[in-house]
Amino acid sequence: MDLETVGAVEFGQSLKGLGLNLLVADVGRSVSFLVSVFEMQAFQPTQDFAILRAGSAVLQVHADATYHSNPMLQMVPEAGPRGGGAEIRLYDVDPDAAQARAAEIDSAMTLQAATNKPHGLREAYILDPDGYCWVPSRCLTQAEIKALEA
Repeated sequence: MDLETVGAVEFGQSLKGLGLNLLVADVGRSVSFLVSVFEMQAFQPTQDFAILRAGSAVLQVHADATYHSNPMLQMVPEAGPRGGGAEIRLYDVDPDAAQARAAEIDSAMTLQAATNKPHGLREAYILDPDGYCWVPSRCLTQAEIKALEA
């Protein structure tokens, strides 16, 4: 399927398994952040919607206005962060590189610098402009695991 030209019905009916859709205040800003920091690919971005691909995973961002008749809109705060309590994990995304790219974006915030964790991953915690917490990570090398165990 060509994500650059696929229509709404065909795209909607192609979705399987677990999906991720984020309501955002500004689609362009969100797309720019996701492409710049996590090197995602963006397809069909408009002021209302965009399809993004991170590796083999596909996600969507929608502007608030597109949810005019959706019950989720009443759950979105008018001000402040939107993503409280959720972690959006991006496996096989270099957390050090993502953290460095996020540092160049004024509206991004690193909650936790890239850190080797005892569960075998190196992770960073980065807030996007809407307050969603993104966790890029990679597997630790055997030397990094041994260093943690020491």
